[in-house]
Amino acid sequence: MGTSSVPPPDALPSPTAARGRLIERRWVRVGFVVGLLLLAFLVSQSCQKSQIRITKESAIAKAEREVDFKPTNRQVRLLRQGLTSRPFWIVSLSVPRPEPEPNEPEFAELAVVRVDANTGNVTDVRIQR
Repeated sequence: MGTSSVPPPDALPSPTAARGRLIERRWVRVGFVVGLLLLAFLVSQSCQKSQIRITKESAIAKAEREVDFKPTNRQVRLLRQGLTSRPFWIVSLSVPRPEPEPNEPEFAELAVVRVDANTGNVTDVRIQR
């Protein structure tokens, strides 16, 4: 009246099936490592694009080359714009009017120049006359 603890032969995994599961596990591990490396690469690229490599003084010099007047006032601020938070130097260059009339603009010349703080490229120039 004893029961045997040996499972029926068809319940045991075949050596081929066991080997197939090991291969599947290897591919899962390889896929995980490849995915992790890809994620690390993407993060490193996005961090590199958000670095500030151009100095404030260099941004001012680039902005002044973009306008055809000699500014007397300069105002610079660093802003991060866009979904990736790219850094930009926003440079305002101006020449104020000596004594503006009530309905006249305050500035004789005014320009706002946007310089990419990572690459140094001038991305936008707006001149108001």
